[in-house]
Amino acid sequence: MIHVHVSEGIPSPKATKIWITKTGKALLCNNNSKIPDRKLKYIREIVEARSSEIIKKWYNTFGEIRYYC
Repeated sequence: MIHVHVSEGIPSPKATKIWITKTGKALLCNNNSKIPDRKLKYIREIVEARSSEIIKKWYNTFGEIRYYC
């Protein structure tokens, strides 16, 4: 399923995961990297604003697109 991983500072295997829905919305899967709510809201807004770019990059990388919802 199409998603992005985000973390503060150095990338981590425990990164926060955000799914992108069919409508381009950012849906929080988990916040494993414990990003504060205010920053997480801002990150989700950025992901939503750039969702079409992320989806294109995902398709170019993986050759398919599947959505969580």
